[in-house]
Amino acid sequence: MFLAVLVSVLALVALVGIALFVFGLRRRLIQRSGGTFDCSLRWNLPEDPDDGPESAAEPSNGKGWVYGVARYSGDQVMWFRVFSYAPRPRRILERSAIEVVARRTPEGEEELALLSDAVVLGCLHRGVRLELAMSEDALTGFLAWLEAAPPGQRVNVA
Repeated sequence: MFLAVLVSVLALVALVGIALFVFGLRRRLIQRSGGTFDCSLRWNLPEDPDDGPESAAEPSNGKGWVYGVARYSGDQVMWFRVFSYAPRPRRILERSAIEVVARRTPEGEEELALLSDAVVLGCLHRGVRLELAMSEDALTGFLAWLEAAPPGQRVNVA
């Protein structure tokens, strides 16, 4: 009986160890090619407070943020959830479709939901409102990447 419990506990510990190893390996594979930065994402926000539930419309409530890693890939930014085993990006943002509409610091409960040095960038992507939260250094690189679009592409950086 004792031996069966011990084997079960060791198997469980081994499974947890393998799961954590796969998390780390996935992140390493995402970052392998370079051009990555930590970036939280809040997708599909209502246009204004009258369009949706009060809690979803308030920017300071801290809800809806998902921590991730973004990677530049040509004219796209690929966004991956950190706490996921999926090998593919959760969202792909095309440079030509991104329109920056606002920039602000985290407010209220957002300060707890985001990294300490985060700056929130309000954007439109193909008509969908979203917010990206990243460090000041990552923001500088992101805006430079947007402005470096090839000639003829529409770029709107607030």
